[in-house]
Amino acid sequence: MKIYDSKTAPNPRRVRIFLAEKGIVVPYEQVDIVSGQNRSPEFRSKNPMGTLPLLELDDGTMIAESVAICRYFEETHPNPPLMGVDAKDRALVEMWQRRMELEVFIPITQVFRNCHPFFKGRIPQVPEWGEVNRKWAVDRLAWLDGLLADREFIAGSRFSIADITALCGIDFGKVSDIRIQAEQKNLTRWHAAVSSRPSAKA
Repeated sequence: MKIYDSKTAPNPRRVRIFLAEKGIVVPYEQVDIVSGQNRSPEFRSKNPMGTLPLLELDDGTMIAESVAICRYFEETHPNPPLMGVDAKDRALVEMWQRRMELEVFIPITQVFRNCHPFFKGRIPQVPEWGEVNRKWAVDRLAWLDGLLADREFIAGSRFSIADITALCGIDFGKVSDIRIQAEQKNLTRWHAAVSSRPSAKA
């Protein structure tokens, strides 16, 4: 078993934090996304989407997509639970995980994809769409600050995959100058707490 990884990309970081929280050690193989190694025929034979991370199981099964990989490890190593503890809690965690993905993580990554020189010539860029997403991401950080006024973590009283997704998205936003504002005290408190967890350095 091994995970194809990229230390600079936000999606692989989600999986690394998830595994670190669970104390799971899996070998990582770095894939050079700058040179386009992930777009090579060899890598696409493993994952036709050319995306990272990618989990390769011992039987040759390839599992792509961050949350799918996390789901695999949640099922095989249920403690500590990061995706809920019963039917209701799992549904609530999934709801907040999905909201963090759609409302925070994806808009921030769309700014990078459409406005940053890294993707120039790699994909069709639409800077205007990037700026629409920038405004959305800034608005969503304000929304998230309000949400955190009455809870310790995004999905409630326990750290979960929803916090991991939000943390990775917000930290990646710094590349595009999308940042937590000084007046967002609840979000600042939450970010300091989750960033201080040893797993955040994974």
